[in-house]
Amino acid sequence: MKNLDEKTAITWFDKMDWKGGLITNPHPTVNKLVFAQQYHNNKEVWDKAFAFLKDNNLRSLAPGKYEIDGERAYAIITEAPSKTLETAKWEAHLKYIDIQYVIKGAEKIGVTPLAIATVSKPYDEANDYANYEAEGAFFTATPAEFFLFFPEDVHRPNILIEGFEVVKKIVIKVQIVD
Repeated sequence: MKNLDEKTAITWFDKMDWKGGLITNPHPTVNKLVFAQQYHNNKEVWDKAFAFLKDNNLRSLAPGKYEIDGERAYAIITEAPSKTLETAKWEAHLKYIDIQYVIKGAEKIGVTPLAIATVSKPYDEANDYANYEAEGAFFTATPAEFFLFFPEDVHRPNILIEGFEVVKKIVIKVQIVD
């Protein structure tokens, strides 16, 4: 569904039917047009990803990797110390879209467009990431909402917020479909 226009995408997004009953809402930084295109190109997998978030007691799941739909979608749960601003790196992915959701705690996440970032570590195909130097906006990630990061979105997750040294988080990787 590459020919989806922005107005149609926003109308579709704002209905929130795609969440499949998930209570948590998306962060306002979500690129609604790109998400609508990706969702419609891969609806079955996105529905499984959102069902995983909705149907599991995420607080009780142990850290580790969970299959959702083979290599098309999988979840990684971590419970680890956050990073200082200096050690957290800007990153982006080419093969997978990130759904990032803080299960317990809070962290800062930076977001900036790929178009204004400079590569600092070239793309590593085996691990699906490149690192960047960039300036961006920072937001507080809590269990109240989730973030979606597409290849156009350079992000800097896992940044320490005082009082939340250890954060439990899930990142669902959804394969990009053109």
